[in-house]
Amino acid sequence: MRTSTRALWPWPTVSALLGVLFIALGSTPAYAESVRARQWHLDAMHAEEMWKVSTGQGITVAVIDSGVDDSLADLKGQVLDGKDYSSQRGDEHTDIDGHGTSIAALIAATGARGPETGSYGLAPDAKILPIRMRYSTEDYGQVDTKAEFSRVLSKAIRYAADSQAQIINMSVGASDSPGRHNVGTPELASAVRYALSKGKLLFAAVGNTGDTSNYIEYPAATPGVVGVGAADQNAKVAPFSQVGPQVDLVAPGVEMVHACTGRTGVCQSDGSSDATAIASASAALIWSKHPDWTNNQVLRVMLNTASKPSGGEKHSDYVGYGGVRPRVALTDPGDPGPPDVYPLPDLAAADAKSPSPEATDSTGPENQPTHTSETATPKNEDGSNTSLWIGLGIATAALLGSAIAVPLLRARRRRSTPAPTASPMPPPPYQPYAVPPQPYPPHGHPAGPVSGSSADGAAPPYPGRQQ
Repeated sequence: MRTSTRALWPWPTVSALLGVLFIALGSTPAYAESVRARQWHLDAMHAEEMWKVSTGQGITVAVIDSGVDDSLADLKGQVLDGKDYSSQRGDEHTDIDGHGTSIAALIAATGARGPETGSYGLAPDAKILPIRMRYSTEDYGQVDTKAEFSRVLSKAIRYAADSQAQIINMSVGASDSPGRHNVGTPELASAVRYALSKGKLLFAAVGNTGDTSNYIEYPAATPGVVGVGAADQNAKVAPFSQVGPQVDLVAPGVEMVHACTGRTGVCQSDGSSDATAIASASAALIWSKHPDWTNNQVLRVMLNTASKPSGGEKHSDYVGYGGVRPRVALTDPGDPGPPDVYPLPDLAAADAKSPSPEATDSTGPENQPTHTSETATPKNEDGSNTSLWIGLGIATAALLGSAIAVPLLRARRRRSTPAPTASPMPPPPYQPYAVPPQPYPPHGHPAGPVSGSSADGAAPPYPGRQQ
């Protein structure tokens, strides 16, 4: 669930311009002309300090997405054989859309492309298990796409649960159709519980329509899944990042620079997709250092060490329990608590409700949280902007201009879309990632496709009928 993605052109051509565009990204003289210098989130989270303690070695992250292109230099040797639910060309190592590859790079890229153009994931020694979904051209118009999304996502989660992966990253999501429960289904909830019983830790993007419809999305809202929102380099929640009780944590998700498919090999993007990847990578760092911990203990430490909501409350609909801080979790984790007790309250709350779909919370606009901008500023530990991500609090003031494109650097291609089809139901307010682009309108933050995708006009993937 990415709001926008822009290709970064070859550095010799626009290096001076890039120096201006990324001046606030916390670059350092040591990386003056490198891609690494533009990965502000790594500096903000003190990645190189953490890498002396943990690099994610021994941890595998399942990426349920559009596939992962393992031919990228920065991902060479990082991508395992996984599962392909698509009938498009290739297999789980083929990424027609480019989204899944970018997510994998944010998690586990190694910088192998070189000192100038190489990018790094937050957990560079973690492995990626790719699970490719179907694309929107497959069975289009023949199925209830949202129900199919939920059905095949449930299968993908169960596959990941039976795999060697400890962490499941789902940078995908969809809201229930009006008056229906065709995404947040009992089958999806059952798959999540199955994964938890297998000791897995699940993260999902909360969505990118926080400044428009803000409809609750699944799997982020499914009990047992950690919902992740996006924040910027000033530790402020991006206005597009959705809000509500389904938000458990926030992580960097604005102006994220990473390896990607296509001509330039480097892209900049915004979205809760990116934030979810950072949360998954953070868990990988912690779990790698404490391999004897359970999924519940890793999550509990992440929650306990998160930078708390600036308003002082335990949980905020904007930032959940706070911003991820793996550095703190690695240096001073505290008591990880009981190994067999899930630390978030949603599972117990779900047990207290009827298991029928009718018991699911309504996703209509009348039940959405009201936006009341919080203006408290997070405390700065060392005087720099990047230190806010390891500070004492995290603010929820809106980020202005998060979706502003850089005209000279932005990809101009647009996804082609199939012709609209008649539907008796009013369409939802946006196209969630992994749902066919018609008859659903696009995201609240319109932008081009993931830059440098291997085929112009490739439609985004969605979980379709397994062939």
